[in-house]
Amino acid sequence: MPQKNPPGTKGGTINAEQKRLKAQREGRENWRLWGPYLAERAWGTVREDYSTSGTAWEYFPHDHARSRVYRWNEDGLGGICDEEQRLCLALSLWNGRDPILKERAYGLSNHEGSHGEDVKEYYFYPEATPSHGYLRYVYKYPQAEYPYDLLLEENSRRTRQDAPFSLLGCGVFDGNRYWDVEVEYAKADPETILVRITARNRGPEAAILHLVPTLWFRNTWSWGEAAVERPGLASADPPGGAAWMIMAKHPTLGTYHFLGKRPAELLFTENETNFERLWGVPNGTPYVKDAVNRRIVHGEESAVNPKKEGTKFAAWSRFEVGAGDHVQMDLLLTAGVAESPFQDFEKVMAARRSEAQAFCSEMLPGAPEEDIGIFRSSIAGMIWNKQFYHYDVDRWLDGDLLRPPIDRRSGRNYLWRHLKATDIISMPDTWEYPWFAAWDLAFHCAALTLADIDFAKEQLELLLKQRYMHPNGQIPGYEWGFGDANPPLQAWAALECFRAESEQRGSGDFHFLRRVFNKLLLNYGWWLNRKDPENRNVFEGGFMGMDNVSVYDRSRRNHRILGLQVVYGPQ
Repeated sequence: MPQKNPPGTKGGTINAEQKRLKAQREGRENWRLWGPYLAERAWGTVREDYSTSGTAWEYFPHDHARSRVYRWNEDGLGGICDEEQRLCLALSLWNGRDPILKERAYGLSNHEGSHGEDVKEYYFYPEATPSHGYLRYVYKYPQAEYPYDLLLEENSRRTRQDAPFSLLGCGVFDGNRYWDVEVEYAKADPETILVRITARNRGPEAAILHLVPTLWFRNTWSWGEAAVERPGLASADPPGGAAWMIMAKHPTLGTYHFLGKRPAELLFTENETNFERLWGVPNGTPYVKDAVNRRIVHGEESAVNPKKEGTKFAAWSRFEVGAGDHVQMDLLLTAGVAESPFQDFEKVMAARRSEAQAFCSEMLPGAPEEDIGIFRSSIAGMIWNKQFYHYDVDRWLDGDLLRPPIDRRSGRNYLWRHLKATDIISMPDTWEYPWFAAWDLAFHCAALTLADIDFAKEQLELLLKQRYMHPNGQIPGYEWGFGDANPPLQAWAALECFRAESEQRGSGDFHFLRRVFNKLLLNYGWWLNRKDPENRNVFEGGFMGMDNVSVYDRSRRNHRILGLQVVYGPQ
C-alpha cells in the first residue's frame, strides 16, 4: 500500500507538530508530560463521596471546594498539570465584587434545578495541539457580582415545564460589562511551558480586575500513607528579566521553577482543609486551602504564610483597565532556568500559534477558513478533555483517613475492588462528566484518530487492562456504576483506529489488533452470557447515557417509547 500523508503534513513533509508526535511515539521526548489534564470540577464526584447515602453532589458541594482538600483529583479554571497530577497550574480571578475568589467553575446539581448538572459559566477551548505544544482557553468573567444565590434560587423554583435559568439571563453581561480572559500555553520543550494571560475589558467603562495565577501540589501526604515525602513551594531569587521566582520541589517530579515577568504580591499557604470553617474543628495548621481567597477578598493578611513557603502559591496583581483596553501577564513554568528566561518568549509563543494553525489547516487542504476554524475548535475540545483520572476502588471502599460508612462495602462499585486508575483519559466533559464512560470513550477514539492515532489506540487498550476490565470480562461502564453495561463499541473503535492508521501511515498495526482481539473475546463472552442470553443480538439493558430523557427506562429490557412498546425480551 502506498504511503499516505499523515495529518499535519504538506506535500509529504512532516510539520513541527507531527515531529513532536513522532518523537513521542518513538519514546525520545515526552511531550505528554504536561497537558490540559486538570478538571474544571472535582467536587460532587463519586470519588470524593464518603456519604452514607451515596449523594455525591450534596456530600461535597461547590461551597466546600475552596476550603476542603480533594482526596483523588484537583480542579481549576483552564488549568494544566503533569501526567500524574503532582503539580497544578490554573487561573484565578476576582472582579472586586464577588463574595469569593473565582477559582473554579460553578454549576448546579440535579437537586438544585430541573435541568441539573449544568455548569453556569461561559468558557471555551478554541485551540489545542495533540502534543499540548499550544493550548488556548477563554473565560467570560462578569464585571458585576457573580449571581451564585440568584442562579440557585431561580433554578430551584422552576419546574420541568420551565426553561432553565442561565447566567446570561441574570443580566450580568448587559452592556458588554465583562472580561474576556484568555490563557495561552506554549511549550518551548517538554519541560518548559510559557504562559500568557490576556484580559480584555469588553465594557464601556474602566473596570478593576485581579489576576491571580495559582500553582499548587495535589495533596498526597494527608491520607495515612507511610513515608510520603511532602513537596514544597518557596520564594527564590529571580534571574534577569523576571520580577519573581518560585521553586517547586517534588520527590518524584523533581524541581520546577515558576517565574513572573511583572511584579505581583506573592501569597503562600498549604493545600490543607479548613476544618474550622467547615465543621468547627481546630485546624492542624494556621495556613489552609482557602487562605488566598481570605487574603484577597476579605483582607486577612494573617491567612497567608509570611515565611513565603507552602504547598499552594498565588501571584496577586490588581489592574484598572480602560474600556476596550487589555492587560497582559507573562509567566514561565520550567524545569531549568536560563539567565534571561523571557528572552525568547515572544518568538516561541508566535511559533507555537503558527504551528497549531498549520497542523489543522494542512489536514483540510483547500477548505474554507470557516470550516477549518470549526475543525480546529472541534479538535481542541477533544484535546482539552484529556483528564487525569485517579480512583483506587479498593482503598475508596475501605477508606484511609477518610472513613466511609460500613454500608459502602456492599454498595456502589463494591464488585470492582480490582480497579486502580491513575491515568490520562479522554472524558466526555471537564465539568459535567469529569470521568470516563466506556462507550463515550470508544467514540472519542474514533474522532481522535484525526489528530493523534497513537493516543487513540492507547485509550482503547486502557480499559482492557487487568486493572480496569473485570475478571469476568466486563468493561467498566462509568464511575457512578462500573457494573452498568454500555453499548459494546470497543471492537468497532479498534477497527476505526486500524483503518485510520492504514490510510495515514500506509500500513495498519496488526499487533494492536491482536492485543485488543484477545481482550475483546473475553468481553464478548461476558456479553453473550449476561446481556444477550436469548441470542437476539440487540441491546437488552444497561446504561445508555440518555440523562433527563424520560421516554423510556434506559436500564431495563422492556421499554415504552412514546406509547409504542418495544420488546427486547419476553413479557
